[in-house]
Amino acid sequence: MAVSVKTIPQPVTAPLFPMPEFVWKFTVGQYHQMIHAEILGEDDPVELLEGVLVTKMPKNPPHSLATHLIREALTRLISLGWCVNTQEPITLTDSEPEPDVAVVQGSPRQYSDRHPRAEETALVIEVADSSLSRDRGLKKRIYARAGIPVYWIVNLPERKIEVYSQPAEADYQRRQDFEPDTEIPVLIEGRELGHITVRELLP
Repeated sequence: MAVSVKTIPQPVTAPLFPMPEFVWKFTVGQYHQMIHAEILGEDDPVELLEGVLVTKMPKNPPHSLATHLIREALTRLISLGWCVNTQEPITLTDSEPEPDVAVVQGSPRQYSDRHPRAEETALVIEVADSSLSRDRGLKKRIYARAGIPVYWIVNLPERKIEVYSQPAEADYQRRQDFEPDTEIPVLIEGRELGHITVRELLP
């Protein structure tokens, strides 16, 4: 089955939803202060997206299984000097999202006192079921604006993987859709490390 390749239209910078006047926006530094002061804890289901505390989507069993399968598959391919994180924060200019999977430079010990930054992140992946609209909108805009080279959406409802690349301003310029019977290349810093059959990553 052929891989569908699309050219992304002109970036859209409008917000995903109208921002009410009463919303208080936070900097990443203020967000960290709230965590250090234990105003926010590990059990609080929020993440900072474009300066706003946004509730994280709940995870059902297919979502959790897909995340596990992706981590296992990537770990087999990732070379020395990189590591695979699951549901851990990455620190960006005005956001601190927690992608389902991310490939970042170095080893876990390198991040004992901080989270990976955009320039240390080669690939981010979101597993989308009920979160598909947010992952295609707000999350994609955040990752593109940060300059993260490659973004995957594991689209569970449509059983495919959407691969976005060539970030520019607030969007990615290229999209490829990979169906279950196709192989998806794993690119780190422009180098292809191998392929994974999409079906292996779907629950």
